[in-house]
Amino acid sequence: MRLHWKNVWAVFAGFATVFILSVITDAILESLHILPPVTEPTAYVWWMLLIALIYRTVFAVVGGYVTAKLAPQNPMKHVKVLAVIGTVAATLGLLANLDKGNLWYPLLLALLSYPSVWYGGNLATNKKKTR
Repeated sequence: MRLHWKNVWAVFAGFATVFILSVITDAILESLHILPPVTEPTAYVWWMLLIALIYRTVFAVVGGYVTAKLAPQNPMKHVKVLAVIGTVAATLGLLANLDKGNLWYPLLLALLSYPSVWYGGNLATNKKKTR
């Protein structure tokens, strides 16, 4: 099996989409003083984490969509690879934060990662039938 760079690019582009959108949104919300700086994780309260969970879940859907659209063939196979990568990354984030409290946030990120990415890929690959 040969590695095709278009396949790698499709998955990377989806991951980069989620990462870049998340970092930009974090920075905007920090500059507006809606979220505290990342250097002050204890300043986060439940509603701030809920906001972050919502937008990061939406961005995961967008990442799955981007991956499916860029995949040269078998788009859902690429989406599943991205979903596994996202789930592993979120699980590592959960494990790294076990001692920091508010475990519901990284736990939900890990649990929602796969279905969110999959849903985005599904949106991209399902064409509505017209009469």
